[in-house]
Amino acid sequence: MSSLARSSLRPARWYVRYAPGRLGKASLVAQVLNAGLRDHPQRTVARTLFRDRFEVDTVDLIQRFIYMFGVWEPHLSHWIRARLQPGDVFVDVGANIGYFSVLASRLVGSTGRVVSIEASPDFHQRLLDDALLNKCENIRALNIAVSDKRETLRFVLASSQNRGANSIVPYDGPVESSFESDARPLSEILRAEEVARARIVKIDVEGAEGSVVRGLLPALDSMPADVEIAVEVTPRRMAELGESVTELVDSFKSRGFHIYRLANDYDASTYPATLRRAPLAPVRWHGPILEESDLVFSRVDAAALT
Repeated sequence: MSSLARSSLRPARWYVRYAPGRLGKASLVAQVLNAGLRDHPQRTVARTLFRDRFEVDTVDLIQRFIYMFGVWEPHLSHWIRARLQPGDVFVDVGANIGYFSVLASRLVGSTGRVVSIEASPDFHQRLLDDALLNKCENIRALNIAVSDKRETLRFVLASSQNRGANSIVPYDGPVESSFESDARPLSEILRAEEVARARIVKIDVEGAEGSVVRGLLPALDSMPADVEIAVEVTPRRMAELGESVTELVDSFKSRGFHIYRLANDYDASTYPATLRRAPLAPVRWHGPILEESDLVFSRVDAAALT
């Protein structure tokens, strides 16, 4: 990319994020902005659509989306905003830099609590920094991994261009970084008052969903009847760990939960159009789960979680 093209990144970002309409935005994102910000990163403080602030380095996927669009996973973000109320507890498993934790912190207020769990020491520190930047005093941040038993897990990262992809799934290619973390079940990590007031548990753990959910199950019956569990499932990566999406789904079904699927798209060029439309609610799902999906488990029996 030429120096002239690099100098156009900030104006392009302004146009994509703030200009009305969506004329040419998808092409601009696809052809210039996304790769340009990855290869020539901006390191700055970005504000989200919800007025939260984050220190970002746009070489990383999630931080780049926050900088470009002011939001990450817009449908999930809006659904969480619609569900959480003051006094609730939000559990964020795989908290990354704290985007959802900070969002939830505003919603549950001073009488609520956010439990932010992140295995990566680097992301855990970033989470603490972002909580301080946003003056969030109701976040209990833990630098620990989650499993179905006490053990030590090794995480590997293939590329710094998606630092949230730290995973325990075996990987044969070149590894950019790795670390080990002690792991415990969620039923041990959460305090009794957090279990009793849990409204949403969000799980995003890059293939380790099966063991995380098994570690949650002993606490599930002590949670409120309206608790909802949002899980990003990755069937292929789960299978590499000997896990089954069907087993995960059945563990919730047997406890009276229904399955909903929430729209998600990691293609940056779709965001300008997505953000111009009303957010989509999780819709009832009856078929097999064959690809990476955001699932919501709820005892509400409806066509959609509106």
